[in-house]
Amino acid sequence: MKDDDFELSLFPEESEPDEDTLPEKEKPAAFDWQRDDPEDFSHHAPAPQKQPAPPQDFAQPLFVQDTFGRQDEAVPAPRPESFAQPAAPRPAENNVRPAPAAAVPQEKSAQPHTRTPNGRTVLISGGDRGIGAAAARLFWQQGYATAILYHQDEGAARNLINALGRDCMAVRCDVADRAACEAALRVVVRTFGDPDVLICNAGIAQQKLFTDITEEEWQRMLAVDLTGAFHLCQLVLPGMIRRKHGRILNVSSMWGQAGGSCEVHYSAAKAGLIGLTKALAKEEGPSGITVNCVAPGVIETDMMNAFSVNDKKALAEETPVGRLGEAAEVARVLAFLAEEDAGYITGQVFGVNGGLVI
Repeated sequence: MKDDDFELSLFPEESEPDEDTLPEKEKPAAFDWQRDDPEDFSHHAPAPQKQPAPPQDFAQPLFVQDTFGRQDEAVPAPRPESFAQPAAPRPAENNVRPAPAAAVPQEKSAQPHTRTPNGRTVLISGGDRGIGAAAARLFWQQGYATAILYHQDEGAARNLINALGRDCMAVRCDVADRAACEAALRVVVRTFGDPDVLICNAGIAQQKLFTDITEEEWQRMLAVDLTGAFHLCQLVLPGMIRRKHGRILNVSSMWGQAGGSCEVHYSAAKAGLIGLTKALAKEEGPSGITVNCVAPGVIETDMMNAFSVNDKKALAEETPVGRLGEAAEVARVLAFLAEEDAGYITGQVFGVNGGLVI
């Protein structure tokens, strides 16, 4: 009954992401939507050496560039060296932030021309599926330059980026690995600048009796669901503190509030994320940074695929509103908390659970 989007493989432990020591298959890689006009690359990336190829579907072979500017051998076809899509020019860092653009309704027929860039950047971990993907779509529609972190499901990440358009990118990253997070953030900053909004959504889940949980499973759960947020928060905070403005949003779970049987390690990690939120909010409030947490309930995502129709029906009947939640509903809460109007809200936990946990 979990709401998070997860990746399970490990990056090698390294103190520094050196291009000579990283295995080829695990080098941080980034990709984004292509466009014809390259003149804006000067904002955050070196000028391209030649004209990029016209937009194409991600089903076609593409060149994927890693953090160090080397070709990812897993994607064979060449592509122009400079391919990052910068966001609209950012406002001067004078502590005056632009008013947020009005949200564009989430419709399948929405076209890029309905979107007005607002000069801000959002970074979403676990952004390739479920709640993370729903948040990426909504924030992009509201004008944010949108960067998502994914770990294994490159196909889902490519499909999402291709469906959106310019001003979005995906970067491969295992949030449990500090060096991987540092490398991924450098790619994002080089392309879009420092994130204005960070959404820590990446997580894994497991149902298992407490007495059967191995030490490795316990450590991996904490590393992804809790330490991953620690890595990303610590890495983006210097830029936010410098600008005296920022929004950090952590995606926990109702089981972090109430505890879940046969999910002790998951509940513990998600409860720790709530504690991190409350403490960090007090510490960073004087710097103009808000830190809040969303605790979803039973959300209809890929993680519910293992449940039968009858199981889902029973869960819906147990929920006071009589149905399961949708990822877009959680995304809308995240989008509100990122707005300027939410500047007096910090250190709070918002349950999006249909009344199952109060």
